[in-house]
Amino acid sequence: MSTLPEPAERGVLEIDPAVLRKIVGYAADTAPATRHRARRVAGLDVGESGPTARVTRRPGPARGTVGAAVGAATGDAGEVDVRLRLTLAHPGSVRAAVADVRERIDADLRRTTGHRLRGLAVEVEALRPEDARPRPDSPRVQ
Repeated sequence: MSTLPEPAERGVLEIDPAVLRKIVGYAADTAPATRHRARRVAGLDVGESGPTARVTRRPGPARGTVGAAVGAATGDAGEVDVRLRLTLAHPGSVRAAVADVRERIDADLRRTTGHRLRGLAVEVEALRPEDARPRPDSPRVQ
């Protein structure tokens, strides 16, 4: 039976920022207080849109530097800064909703990629009533 080399000597795992963005978007979308908003072009409904994110990756310690072995062994892949646009349920506490979204994003990033959330800038672009009517199944224009 062969043994694996030390984690710091196995190689490097690169995770594309697009993957990090998807993880952030999913974590924000599954928070209870987030809502989708209607997308319109020239006054016509063209579907719905959930949270959108922009992720900037801050790399972890480089190999061969102090702390590199510790970071590799603990799965510390670096930090990310996130800019997030979302719609929240109304009425409700915006601060509590954003705190929940922050916790979900940080937990999902740590669990799935080893990245930590360094900073989160949130733009609440709309508040949508809790009892908003669902969209009709059939289009209005045929």
